[in-house]
Formats: sequence, C-alpha cells, structure tokens
Amino acid sequence: MSEEVAAKRLKISPPLIGTHNGHFHADEALAVYLLRLLPTYNPSSLLRTRDPARLSTCHTVVDVGGEYSPSANRYDHHQRTFSTTFPNHSTKLSSAGLVYMHFGKPIIASRTSLPEDSPEVNLLYEKLYTEFVEALDANDNGISAYDPRDTIHLKKRFHDGGVTLGSLVNDLNHEWNDDPLHEQPPGHGNGTSLVKERGPEQAQADEDARFLKASSLMGTTFLRKLSYYHLAWLPARTLVQTAYKNRFSNDPSGAIMVLDGGGVPWKDHLYTFEAEDAAAPKVLYVLYPESPDEGAKWRVQCVSVTKDSFESRKPLKEEWRGVRDSELSGKSGIDGCVFVHASGFIGGNLTKVGAMKMAKGSMLS
Repeated sequence: MSEEVAAKRLKISPPLIGTHNGHFHADEALAVYLLRLLPTYNPSSLLRTRDPARLSTCHTVVDVGGEYSPSANRYDHHQRTFSTTFPNHSTKLSSAGLVYMHFGKPIIASRTSLPEDSPEVNLLYEKLYTEFVEALDANDNGISAYDPRDTIHLKKRFHDGGVTLGSLVNDLNHEWNDDPLHEQPPGHGNGTSLVKERGPEQAQADEDARFLKASSLMGTTFLRKLSYYHLAWLPARTLVQTAYKNRFSNDPSGAIMVLDGGGVPWKDHLYTFEAEDAAAPKVLYVLYPESPDEGAKWRVQCVSVTKDSFESRKPLKEEWRGVRDSELSGKSGIDGCVFVHASGFIGGNLTKVGAMKMAKGSMLS
C-alpha cells in the first residue's frame, strides 16, 4: 500500500492501537493513554490481542509483537536484544518509557502551550521521566531501586503495604480464581443457580474495560504530575535560584537561604543547584514565611543530608528541641520563638529576624 493510500485511509478511520490481552501492567496502561493525548490518536481505537495477524492491522503496537521500530510504530521491549534506555539514564525502557521517549515532548508542549523546543519543555521532559516514568520501566523489567548487594542486611522496621501505582493497576486485573466466562452477581454467595454464562467476546470486553480503568488511572496521574511540575515546580525554580545566589547576603558562610514566599517547593531545586555548584559551601538552613499573609510567622528548616534523607545536615540546637513559646525564648535568648521540633529538623518564630537568629545560633553550636 502506498503512503498516499495509507494516509487517506488514516484520515477516514481513526488509527488503531494494539497491545496484548490477558494480564495487564502499568507500563502499557500508561503507554496507551499517552498515545491518546496526541492529535494523531485522538480519537483512536484499541485492540488487545496477541494474534500477530490482528496486530499487523494496527497503526501502532505497544508492549507486544517482539519489535521495536519507531518508523513502523512498533514499541515492544520484551525481545532478547532490546537494551534501549532513556538519554542519560541506565534503566532499560518498558513500553511506557518507549512511548514517552518518542512522544513525551510533543505531549508536554501540547498540554502546557510551551514551544516544544523550549528549555522549559526539556526540563519537564527530563523531570517527568526521572520522577514518574522511570520507576514504571524499572518495575516492569524487574529492576530494583537499590543494588541487592547494598540491601542484603537491611530489614524493614514496619510493613508499608507495598502500595504503588503498579500494584493498584494489578488490582484491576481479574483475580486468579475468577472465571471470565461465567459471571455471578455480587452478594449471592457461592450458589451456582444465578451464574450466567457469557461468550469469549463478552469476557474480553470485560477485561478491556478493566484495562481502560487502569489506563485512566495511570494517565490522570501522569497529567497531575505534569500539571504540578509545570505550574508549581517550574516557577519555583527561578525563585530558589535567586535565593541560592543571594544566600551570602544573609550570612557570610552561605549556609542560610531565605525564601520570601511561603509554600515554595525548594528542596528539589536546591539539591540541583548545589550539584551544579559542587565546590560551594552547602546550605544548612532555609527560612520562609508560613503563609503569604502580612505578619505571618516564619519557619527555619534544616536541609537534609540528601533529598530523600530524614537526617539533617545541621539540626537546630539540641537543648531547644521539643520546647515551645516563652520557655524556648528563655532558653535560646531569642524573642518570639514558637517551637522547635523534637527531632530538631524545623522550628518557628514570630518574625524573620527571630528565625534568622535561630538559624545562626544553631549553626555556631
């Protein structure tokens, strides 16, 4: 079939997306949703099958077929020779990562109205992969977040339930002891008189409906992440960058950074700027108002050793911890103290001046 004829057929009928039927996972659920965010696939139909003949009729196939060929719109990762990773990452891609790698930038540009070649889109493209898509790639490929050699002696202090997006998607599959060809109305115990038989087509339609719920779960989560990074995280970058550059005006050590706006998501950006400025002294404390209201109280928060650590680089003074109000002001000699957390990672004062004194007093202890 010539490209001209194929293009005409594509204009007449919506493109058909193919993926496998049976047990589904988070990666192809997201891959299908991402494709449908693009104008080319809006609208589009979905075919879930492992039949090669039927898959050959699809415009685009993800997570099945044993072929990775962008020119043919084939995005599978299960073949033995597959080793593709996202730029500057080492995690082997799943179907989610493949679709995102090829179509992430136009999706981000269309949802944010930013130029596709803008630095902002590049930042969001990298951030969404790192913070969201990569974990799906790793999970589907059986890659641990930690080197097993580093965790061989680690024991969990408590059970966290293992609730992840992947597990929530898995919960939408049929249970192991479900019989897709027989439907029993809920609330009728184990009786068999009310069991209704249904054909393979109806059973497949039910499974497809479950898959679409999973796809919606993954896709709406992706869009919420994109909205946050675009509307909150990205604007905060400029504010944190300015505060980081100006930190030496707060104290010659450069260890105290001040944000004049409350609620600014600063941690992620601070660690990025510090990594880019590796020879510079580290920030120990970040000061910010509790709210944008005039007369708002101020917080002094300790910077943790790493982004994901609960250990502070320099906690607030030990003798202040767990103490509040006038008793704390008396112990510290600083007016307006409100509290210091029992672990010493954060404290509060009625004023910016008082919060600054708390930071400097702890820094010198």
